[in-house]
Amino acid sequence: PGRSAGLETMVTDTEATAAALGAGSAGEGSAFRVIEARDLCLTFETNDGPVHALSNVDLTVERGEFVSFIGPSGCGKTTLLRVIADLEQPTSGSISVNGMSPEEARRARAYGYVFQAAALYPWRTIAKNVALPLEIMGLSSAEQRERIARNMELVNLTGFEKKFPWQLSGGMQQRASIARALAVEPDLLLMD
Repeated sequence: PGRSAGLETMVTDTEATAAALGAGSAGEGSAFRVIEARDLCLTFETNDGPVHALSNVDLTVERGEFVSFIGPSGCGKTTLLRVIADLEQPTSGSISVNGMSPEEARRARAYGYVFQAAALYPWRTIAKNVALPLEIMGLSSAEQRERIARNMELVNLTGFEKKFPWQLSGGMQQRASIARALAVEPDLLLMD
């Protein structure tokens, strides 16, 4: 299959990981394609000329699969995730996320996204950072508290709910970001 220079895909069919991420077991609906990309290209136009970030990428990810993109800096890993998440638009090719366009998947909150940097608001406590998408979704306070507690426990941050991001290590901040992404109960978790 086509791919960007140096971008490799590692697929592991891991039921425990899929279950932990809420994707179900590999045998449960494994024929459902969570991501399907065909001949996906993205070219950035710069003052120095075009940069071909993605070239003819073909990718199929089925429910229950755990996929890692491995490659050197600048090979297109983040760009591909950003296209999947509808944060970048491909130049050509096709892509579907959970059977819909990336824009439809974004609007349906069909995935969670964890950025390279934790992207936590410094003026909000860790619990309030985890709660942010839940507030936007309009969930009740009781539902927000339950999801915050469950996901803080999942990432081993119980007891740090009232701390601010600057009071946590970088790794703990990243785990808080993961808890925030999981709190929306996504069908797909994208981690950059």
